[in-house]
Amino acid sequence: MLHPDWKQALFTYVNQFNRCEVEYGPLKEENVVTDLHFLMKRGERMARMKDWHQERGTTPLHAETRVKPERMIRETDAEVVADVLLYVRLFYDKAGMTHREERVERERLTFGREGTEWKVRQVERADGERRLSGAEAPFEPAVYVHAENMPLLNHNVLGFGTAARPSRYRREEAAAYADRWWNGANPEFENFEVNCTNFVSQCLFAGGAPIHYTGKRESGWWYKGMANGRELWSYSWAVANSLGLYLRSSTWGLTASEVARPDQLTLGDVILYDWDGTGRFQHSTIVTAFDAGGMPLVNAQTVSARHRYWDYRDSYAWTENTVYRFYHIADQF
Repeated sequence: MLHPDWKQALFTYVNQFNRCEVEYGPLKEENVVTDLHFLMKRGERMARMKDWHQERGTTPLHAETRVKPERMIRETDAEVVADVLLYVRLFYDKAGMTHREERVERERLTFGREGTEWKVRQVERADGERRLSGAEAPFEPAVYVHAENMPLLNHNVLGFGTAARPSRYRREEAAAYADRWWNGANPEFENFEVNCTNFVSQCLFAGGAPIHYTGKRESGWWYKGMANGRELWSYSWAVANSLGLYLRSSTWGLTASEVARPDQLTLGDVILYDWDGTGRFQHSTIVTAFDAGGMPLVNAQTVSARHRYWDYRDSYAWTENTVYRFYHIADQF
C-alpha cells in the first residue's frame, strides 16, 4: 500500500506539470521537484513556449492532465520509483478559434522521503522522439529501386475492406486512420518501442498507397509482419531516415515531392525531423488537420500526439539545430 504522502506528492507534481503547460512564470508555491537537471530543462522549455505562442499568435487557454501509473519499479518506506503515463489536453486560441491538442508522455519518477515530506528526486523522460525508429537498418541505401513484385498485404487489416489498389491517394482516410490509432496499436501490426514511422506507414497505406514488395529490407516499401523470429518489413516502412530516402527516390507507387514550406502541405502529407541537424532524420509525423492560420497539425506515435503543431518546439527533443523535411504525397499512385 502506497504511503498517502507519496500519493500527495504525485498529485502535486501532476498539478504543477499541468500549470507549466499554460503558465510560463515561476510557480506560486513550493516546487515538489528537487531534480535540478529536470528543472533547468523545464525552465528552458517554458521560456521557449512563451515565445512560441507569441510568434504563432496563439493564446494558451487551459490544460487538462491525467496520470496513470504504468509500472511500479521499486517501493520502500524511503523511496518509490514508478513509471507513469501523463495524458495531456492543451486548449489554445488562434484567431478566435479554439484548438485542442493531445499527447501522451511517459516518465519514470523517483520519489524520496525528506523528513516528513515526499519529493520528486528525479524525473526521467522516455524521450522516444529522439531515438531512431523501428528496427534500425545496419545501412541505408542511397536509392530505392523499382521492382515488379506486386502488393501482398491484405487491405482488410487496416479496416478499409477493399483489396483493389486505388488510383488516387485518399487523404481523408489516411487522416482518419491516424485519428483512430494515434494513441493505440492496430493489433494486426507489430508495435515497436519507437513506433513513429511504422505508424505513419500504416496511415499512408490506409489512404491507398500501394505496397512495393521487393523481399529485400533495404529496398521497396513493404510490410509482412514476423515469421520464425524474422522481421519481414522494409527499413523504409519502419525507420524515419529510410522513409525519407524512399520518398525522395521512388518513381512507382508511393511517390512524393519535397516542398519548401509547411504551409504547402495538405492532409495526409509527411514531415520528417532531424533534431540535431546531422542529416539523419529521427522522427516522422503525418498531417491530420490545420490551425486557424492554415498551418499543419500532425499526429504521431512513440510520444503519441493528436493535432500537435507541426514544428514540435514544445518537445524536449527539439533543438536550435532542428531540420525539417516536408513531403507532399502524390495524388495519384
